[in-house]
Formats: sequence, structure tokens, C-alpha cells
Amino acid sequence: MKLQLIRHATLRLQYAGIEFLVDPMFSDAGVNPPVINTANTKRNPLVSLPSSYESDFLPQAVLVSHLHPDHWDESAAVALPKSTPILCQPGDEPAFHKAGFSEIAAIEESIVYKGVAIYRTGGQHGTGEIGQMMGNVSGFMLKAEGEPTLYIAGDTIWCDEVREALDAHHPEITVVNAGGARFVKGDPITMDGDDIVNICGYAPYTKVVAVHMDAINHCLVTREDLRERLVADSLVERVAIPEDGEWLIG
Repeated sequence: MKLQLIRHATLRLQYAGIEFLVDPMFSDAGVNPPVINTANTKRNPLVSLPSSYESDFLPQAVLVSHLHPDHWDESAAVALPKSTPILCQPGDEPAFHKAGFSEIAAIEESIVYKGVAIYRTGGQHGTGEIGQMMGNVSGFMLKAEGEPTLYIAGDTIWCDEVREALDAHHPEITVVNAGGARFVKGDPITMDGDDIVNICGYAPYTKVVAVHMDAINHCLVTREDLRERLVADSLVERVAIPEDGEWLIG
């Protein structure tokens, strides 16, 4: 398995001989307005795509956890060939049909794609009313012969659904969307340092990869913030924090 953080939650994944793309956001830096009702008013994305990203890369399938524009944007919809298979959560299919894609599969519970078993997992994109307003989100658990079990948790906080996914599958690698994204009022809607420490304590068998930082204006926990927290909790060896464009080998 090889995993490249492109930017934010966008991942390039080479797994069991398949080239996957996860949650593509291809917009140029600053072309989108800031997320409103947050402490930071900078335009999005905050940074450009990394120079190491191969813009001519064509995935064999795209995994989309949900339709928020920092996980699926118009630039991605335009750039990807319309014949690219899209694997998504139930209810999101009409958006991909509208964008012109012809091969769309909603994962109710699980599917097998070219020998890779993909299980959809749940999550909570925040708490209380804000969590309800953020809508349904999904993660994905990937399994294949000769590969580590990989959990891409998606936009979620530490919650029962994440614990259940860990208990059911015992992944060797867990990719979490960190950044402590939040609005002016309310709790974080993605994982912060506390959540990642909780994962490390609950599932000592999994290697954590923290992404989803330093690219969107409402993600207030930076890579540096998270590194400092992990040093304080003696967890630096348990959590990888890749830079944009960096490859990890599992």
C-alpha cells in the first residue's frame, strides 16, 4: 500500500494494484469564499495543490465520503473523466449523475471492487444541532489479500461509530480528518488533539495518519499544534502527520 496526501482530505491511494482517489478537491488557492461563521475569514483553499501532485493522474475509482465542497468540488468534477467509477454513500448519487458521471455505486454496507472489499463506516460530523445540520458522512474500511486493513474515517469526531468500526475491523492503519474544524459557536466538527489521543489509547494496534489540516479556513488545529500535543502525550511515534504531496508506505 502507498498513500499520498495531496491536500486536506484528498488522498491518492495505491492499494492491491488499484489506483484510488479519495475526496478530491482540486480548486486553486483562494478561489472559494471562506467557510462562514468561523474565526478565520481567509479564502479557500488556503494553499495550492502541491507541485508533486501529478495532474494527469487518472484514478481507477474515486471514493467520496460526502458532498461538502472541501471533499468534492467543481474543479474535481470537471477534471475527472465522466467514465470514472464513483463510490459514495447512499443519497449522494444524484449529484454525481448531475455532474455527468455514468458509473456510480452507493455503498450501503459493503462492496467488492476489483478484489478490494470496501466497507462503509459511520461517523458524527459534530455534536448537537450543528452535527445534525452537517448531514450524513461516511468513512471507508478497505481490505485485500496481502494489504494492511486501511480505515479512512472521514469527517467525524471521536464517537461510538468510530469505536464500532475499530472494534469490527482492527485496521492496521487509520486515516483521520483532523484540524479541529469548528464554527464560532459549538464543538469541533472534525477531530482535534483530544480525539486523536483517544484513538491512540483505544486502539493501540493501529497506526494513525492525521490529515485535513492547514488548507481550509475553519480548521483551526494546525500540524504544528498537533505535533506539540503528541509530544506532550508521548505519541509522536504513533501518529504520522504528512505534508501536502508526501507519500507514506504501509
